[in-house]
Amino acid sequence: MVLMPYSDLKFDEATKQQLLTVAKASITYGLTHHRPSTVTLSDYSPALQQLGASFVTLEKQGELRGCIGSLEAHRPLLVDIAENAFAAAFQDPRFPPLQEQELNELEIHISLLTPAEAFPVKDETDLLQQLNIGIDGLILQEGRHRATFLPSVWESLPDPKQFLTQLKLKAGLPSDYWSSTLSFERYQAKLVK
Repeated sequence: MVLMPYSDLKFDEATKQQLLTVAKASITYGLTHHRPSTVTLSDYSPALQQLGASFVTLEKQGELRGCIGSLEAHRPLLVDIAENAFAAAFQDPRFPPLQEQELNELEIHISLLTPAEAFPVKDETDLLQQLNIGIDGLILQEGRHRATFLPSVWESLPDPKQFLTQLKLKAGLPSDYWSSTLSFERYQAKLVK
Protein backbone atom coordinates (compact mmCIF):
# COMPACT_ATOMS: atom_id res chain seq x y z
CA MET A 1 0.00 0.00 0.00
CA VAL A 2 1.04 3.60 -0.52
CA LEU A 3 0.75 6.53 1.81
CA MET A 4 -2.63 8.19 1.97
CA PRO A 5 -2.99 10.63 -0.96
CA TYR A 6 -4.81 13.32 1.04
CA SER A 7 -4.59 15.78 -1.82
CA ASP A 8 -6.49 13.29 -4.01
CA LEU A 9 -9.13 12.39 -1.43
CA LYS A 10 -12.43 14.20 -1.83
CA PHE A 11 -13.31 15.69 1.52
CA ASP A 12 -16.99 15.97 0.79
CA GLU A 13 -19.58 15.63 3.54
CA ALA A 14 -20.11 11.93 2.79
CA THR A 15 -16.40 11.13 3.25
CA LYS A 16 -16.14 13.21 6.42
CA GLN A 17 -19.20 11.47 7.79
CA GLN A 18 -17.72 8.04 7.03
CA LEU A 19 -14.54 8.89 8.95
CA LEU A 20 -16.46 10.27 11.93
CA THR A 21 -18.84 7.29 11.90
CA VAL A 22 -15.90 4.84 12.04
CA ALA A 23 -14.47 6.74 15.03
CA LYS A 24 -17.75 6.91 16.94
CA ALA A 25 -18.58 3.27 16.18
CA SER A 26 -15.23 2.17 17.60
CA ILE A 27 -15.83 4.17 20.79
CA THR A 28 -19.37 2.82 21.15
CA TYR A 29 -18.16 -0.73 20.55
CA GLY A 30 -15.39 -0.20 23.10
CA LEU A 31 -17.88 0.65 25.85
CA THR A 32 -19.16 -2.93 25.94
CA HIS A 33 -16.40 -4.97 24.29
CA HIS A 34 -13.33 -3.17 25.72
CA ARG A 35 -11.57 -3.14 22.36
CA PRO A 36 -11.84 -1.18 19.10
CA SER A 37 -14.37 -2.22 16.50
CA THR A 38 -13.22 -4.08 13.42
CA VAL A 39 -13.37 -2.16 10.14
CA THR A 40 -14.39 -4.04 6.99
CA LEU A 41 -12.18 -2.17 4.53
CA SER A 42 -13.97 -3.50 1.44
CA ASP A 43 -17.04 -1.48 2.49
CA TYR A 44 -15.15 1.74 1.76
CA SER A 45 -13.52 3.46 -1.19
CA PRO A 46 -9.95 2.43 -2.10
CA ALA A 47 -8.71 5.91 -1.05
CA LEU A 48 -9.84 5.26 2.54
CA GLN A 49 -8.16 1.84 2.55
CA GLN A 50 -4.67 3.31 1.94
CA LEU A 51 -2.09 3.59 4.71
CA GLY A 52 -2.65 6.74 6.72
CA ALA A 53 -1.71 8.43 9.97
CA SER A 54 -4.37 10.06 12.11
CA PHE A 55 -4.99 11.59 15.49
CA VAL A 56 -8.42 11.40 17.10
CA THR A 57 -9.21 14.21 19.53
CA LEU A 58 -12.23 14.02 21.81
CA GLU A 59 -13.75 17.09 23.40
CA LYS A 60 -16.52 17.36 25.96
CA GLN A 61 -18.13 20.77 26.50
CA GLY A 62 -15.22 22.39 24.68
CA GLU A 63 -12.59 20.75 26.89
CA LEU A 64 -10.10 18.07 25.90
CA ARG A 65 -11.34 14.58 26.86
CA GLY A 66 -8.73 12.47 25.08
CA CYS A 67 -6.29 12.56 22.18
CA ILE A 68 -4.31 9.67 20.73
CA GLY A 69 -2.78 9.20 17.32
CA SER A 70 -0.15 7.90 14.96
CA LEU A 71 2.69 10.04 13.65
CA GLU A 72 3.54 7.60 10.87
CA ALA A 73 1.30 5.70 8.48
CA HIS A 74 1.60 2.00 9.34
CA ARG A 75 -1.91 0.62 8.79
CA PRO A 76 -4.97 1.43 6.65
CA LEU A 77 -6.39 4.87 7.45
CA LEU A 78 -9.79 3.59 8.61
CA VAL A 79 -8.16 1.03 10.92
CA ASP A 80 -5.90 3.77 12.28
CA ILE A 81 -8.93 5.96 13.00
CA ALA A 82 -10.84 3.13 14.71
CA GLU A 83 -7.83 2.19 16.87
CA ASN A 84 -7.01 5.79 17.79
CA ALA A 85 -10.65 6.66 18.59
CA PHE A 86 -10.83 3.73 20.99
CA ALA A 87 -7.48 4.66 22.55
CA ALA A 88 -8.47 8.34 22.93
CA ALA A 89 -11.66 7.31 24.74
CA PHE A 90 -10.28 4.59 26.97
CA GLN A 91 -6.47 4.68 27.10
CA ASP A 92 -5.35 8.32 27.24
CA PRO A 93 -3.43 8.31 30.56
CA ARG A 94 -4.49 11.90 31.27
CA PHE A 95 -8.16 10.91 31.65
CA PRO A 96 -10.27 8.15 33.19
CA PRO A 97 -11.85 5.76 30.67
CA LEU A 98 -14.91 7.19 28.96
CA GLN A 99 -18.26 6.34 30.53
CA GLU A 100 -21.39 5.55 28.52
CA GLN A 101 -23.23 8.67 29.73
CA GLU A 102 -20.48 10.84 28.18
CA LEU A 103 -20.88 9.43 24.66
CA ASN A 104 -23.56 11.86 23.46
CA GLU A 105 -21.61 14.85 24.81
CA LEU A 106 -18.47 14.05 22.78
CA GLU A 107 -17.21 16.07 19.87
CA ILE A 108 -14.90 13.99 17.67
CA HIS A 109 -12.14 15.64 15.63
CA ILE A 110 -9.91 13.65 13.29
CA SER A 111 -6.59 14.99 12.02
CA LEU A 112 -5.19 13.26 8.93
CA LEU A 113 -1.41 13.74 8.96
CA THR A 114 0.96 14.19 6.07
CA PRO A 115 4.29 12.37 6.38
CA ALA A 116 6.63 14.21 8.77
CA GLU A 117 9.69 15.84 7.23
CA ALA A 118 13.00 16.64 8.89
CA PHE A 119 13.05 20.27 10.00
CA PRO A 120 16.71 21.27 10.47
CA VAL A 121 17.26 24.56 12.30
CA LYS A 122 20.32 26.44 13.51
CA ASP A 123 18.86 27.61 16.80
CA GLU A 124 15.61 28.46 18.53
CA THR A 125 15.29 31.81 16.76
CA ASP A 126 15.66 30.09 13.39
CA LEU A 127 13.00 27.54 14.38
CA LEU A 128 10.54 30.21 15.48
CA GLN A 129 11.06 32.17 12.25
CA GLN A 130 10.53 29.13 10.01
CA LEU A 131 7.41 27.74 11.71
CA ASN A 132 4.22 28.23 9.70
CA ILE A 133 1.77 29.42 12.35
CA GLY A 134 -1.54 27.60 12.18
CA ILE A 135 -0.24 25.17 9.53
CA ASP A 136 2.71 23.18 10.91
CA GLY A 137 2.47 20.36 13.39
CA LEU A 138 5.79 19.90 15.19
CA ILE A 139 7.60 16.87 16.59
CA LEU A 140 10.40 17.54 19.08
CA GLN A 141 12.93 14.86 20.03
CA GLU A 142 15.86 14.86 22.44
CA GLY A 143 17.06 11.38 23.35
CA ARG A 144 14.09 9.55 24.83
CA HIS A 145 12.13 12.79 25.22
CA ARG A 146 9.62 13.14 22.39
CA ALA A 147 6.41 15.11 21.95
CA THR A 148 4.23 16.58 19.25
CA PHE A 149 1.64 19.30 18.85
CA LEU A 150 -0.91 19.01 16.05
CA PRO A 151 -1.50 22.07 13.88
CA SER A 152 -4.84 22.54 15.69
CA VAL A 153 -2.91 23.40 18.89
CA TRP A 154 -2.12 26.78 17.30
CA GLU A 155 -5.72 27.75 18.11
CA SER A 156 -4.94 27.72 21.84
CA LEU A 157 -1.22 28.62 21.56
CA PRO A 158 -0.98 31.14 18.68
CA ASP A 159 2.38 32.58 19.79
CA PRO A 160 5.30 30.54 18.33
CA LYS A 161 7.43 31.00 21.47
CA GLN A 162 4.62 29.72 23.71
CA PHE A 163 3.91 26.88 21.27
CA LEU A 164 7.54 25.74 21.50
CA THR A 165 7.76 26.29 25.27
CA GLN A 166 4.70 24.15 25.92
CA LEU A 167 5.96 21.46 23.53
CA LYS A 168 9.24 21.27 25.46
CA LEU A 169 7.33 20.90 28.71
CA LYS A 170 5.13 18.19 27.17
CA ALA A 171 8.31 16.31 26.22
CA GLY A 172 9.52 16.52 29.82
CA LEU A 173 12.18 19.14 29.13
CA PRO A 174 12.72 22.52 30.83
CA SER A 175 10.93 25.41 29.10
CA ASP A 176 14.22 27.13 28.24
CA TYR A 177 15.97 23.94 27.06
CA TRP A 178 18.10 23.99 23.91
CA SER A 179 20.91 21.78 22.67
CA SER A 180 22.65 20.93 19.40
CA THR A 181 21.16 17.41 19.55
CA LEU A 182 17.55 18.62 19.75
CA SER A 183 15.80 17.57 16.53
CA PHE A 184 12.52 18.53 14.91
CA GLU A 185 10.17 17.27 12.25
CA ARG A 186 7.14 19.02 10.89
CA TYR A 187 3.96 17.89 9.20
CA GLN A 188 0.56 19.21 8.24
CA ALA A 189 -2.91 17.86 8.89
CA LYS A 190 -6.34 17.89 7.35
CA LEU A 191 -8.94 18.35 10.08
CA VAL A 192 -12.23 16.46 9.91
CA LYS A 193 -14.94 17.41 12.41
